[in-house]
Amino acid sequence: MTVRILLADDHALVRRGVRLILDNEPDLTVVAEAGDGAEAIAKARADRPDLAILDIAMPRMTGLQAARELSRLMPDLRILILTMYDNEQYFFEALKAGASGYVLKSVADRDLVEACRAAMRGEPILHPGAVNSLIRHHLDHARAITDREEEILKLVAEGHSSKEIADLLVISVKTVERHRANLLQKLGLKDRLELTRYAIRAGLIEP
Repeated sequence: MTVRILLADDHALVRRGVRLILDNEPDLTVVAEAGDGAEAIAKARADRPDLAILDIAMPRMTGLQAARELSRLMPDLRILILTMYDNEQYFFEALKAGASGYVLKSVADRDLVEACRAAMRGEPILHPGAVNSLIRHHLDHARAITDREEEILKLVAEGHSSKEIADLLVISVKTVERHRANLLQKLGLKDRLELTRYAIRAGLIEP
């Protein structure tokens, strides 16, 4: 059975290159192309592909927004994110948006074909370089965080106020706030919500 593919990227040259890779395989064929996320949704509805390959950074609507909408409209459609961003945040957002794989453009010529087949088999796929990057990123942050900061991160993520944390740990509210500010800075995060997401990813609390 030939897998019918929708390819969405705002660069025509990238689309041409990726199309050459895919159309060269006997079991894969590109049936539609789109230059942005909104067009990708329209083409998916019209052509009913089996698999959508979406770039992240596109005008009008990003690949992640399109993935979320396509997952809702067409639950059986498999989705792969093809990106140049080797980035932890994008990876988790892609999975949350319903994508079953995340492939870097830098290795698309080598890894994309197998990623397409794995996605159709229902297997999650992540480029090894991205795996290494995620592990490295996590370890760098983990090393940077002190035991006390991790303790406070867990309590913040569990919804405790600074006053409650201060009482639990028998320290001042001011000390709690200082640790919290240090955590935000070290992890490059903005607020409590992002701290909570990080704590879930780091396995400190259950989602």
